[in-house]
Amino acid sequence: MNTDIIRYYKERAKEYETIYQKPERQNDLITATKLLQEIFRNKNITEICCGTGYWTEKIAITAASIFATDINDAVVEIAKHKQYPNNNVTFDIADFYSYEPAQQYEGLFGGFIWSHIPLQDLDNFIAKANRCVEPGGIIVFMDNKFAAGSNLPVTHTDEQGNTFQIRSLQDGSTHLVCKNFPSKDFVLHKLKNIAEAIQFIELEYYWLVIYNTLSFQPI
Repeated sequence: MNTDIIRYYKERAKEYETIYQKPERQNDLITATKLLQEIFRNKNITEICCGTGYWTEKIAITAASIFATDINDAVVEIAKHKQYPNNNVTFDIADFYSYEPAQQYEGLFGGFIWSHIPLQDLDNFIAKANRCVEPGGIIVFMDNKFAAGSNLPVTHTDEQGNTFQIRSLQDGSTHLVCKNFPSKDFVLHKLKNIAEAIQFIELEYYWLVIYNTLSFQPI
């Protein structure tokens, strides 16, 4: 069984967006799309771990520009071939942990990445995301809520409290994937003292946290 999440997403690239075809999730997807388009309207933003560009394509309708990155060239190649009539999206292959942006952006979007970050690395991950954005800029993370029957079951939990799922691809391969399902209180606690104007929105199948980076650095 594969335990390399980068390999998993590379091999899943061509079938990744089938997850968005689940009938019960369509209302949530419409709601989330409208929210993101309004939040990032006329803003120059960066998108981390953009995957196949499902959300890139939707946000680009209203954003001024998007600089989208992912560590996997296989998913970025798919993202590049989406429709961007405003010609306002650029892509790069980048490991978020070692990537240093050439500039700070007005906003940042991270879709379905929070849940894959090991709990012991989460503080560093959030701090890095904040550094990519101007003081007072806006950050949005979106991820899955656990919904029995719509999500795969959690198979086990490690010593740090991370939860895992066993996932199968169409080629028959199986993959052990870290997938955490944080509570609202947990997310808000992680952002305490490092964010302003925090909003936590719960849909039926997804959650979004929207916040501004600190407009000044605490002494």
